[in-house]
Amino acid sequence: MAKQKKKVPDLNAGSMADISFLLLIFFLVTTTMDVDSGITRRLPPPVENPEMDVKVKERNIMNVMINKYDKMLINGKPGDIATLKEMTKEFATPRPSDETAPEVEVKNIELLGDVMLSKGVVSLKNDRGTSYLMYISVQNELARAFNELRDEMSLKHFNQHYADLTDQDKIDAINKAVPVRISEAEPEAIQ
Repeated sequence: MAKQKKKVPDLNAGSMADISFLLLIFFLVTTTMDVDSGITRRLPPPVENPEMDVKVKERNIMNVMINKYDKMLINGKPGDIATLKEMTKEFATPRPSDETAPEVEVKNIELLGDVMLSKGVVSLKNDRGTSYLMYISVQNELARAFNELRDEMSLKHFNQHYADLTDQDKIDAINKAVPVRISEAEPEAIQ
């Protein structure tokens, strides 16, 4: 008698590709991806005449400089990250009777009426060796200062916190009354 070979049953793998495709789609749809966050800043419009040198009065500028050792100078004096927010708020708050404070201008803003605006600009300059942590900390403190000024203006005129405003006209009015004036210079070697 001849031996018969044992037959191995065939496995139908035709639907395996479909199943793996469905699993791939499922994991792509249900997985959350980390989103990088950064500093939200609106870049200024391009300069029409770059050769023209704009003269700004010294009293209208608050110089913030950070060296490669993360040491800060504010208007030529040693500064600290803990006091930067309050110093920025004081600088950006209009004080027309103070001759050492930045100049002010009166502007009529819809929904707010005549509002006194500071012409002050915060000039931020850092060294190429400045740590990213220090740079972000300074940016956060400057942003907090302007956000608190906007919040105070919003409470004064609309009896609402700035973050709670839903009417875009009110938000625009507060943004015009308290503009974020931060000038960032090209990084260089700062001693």
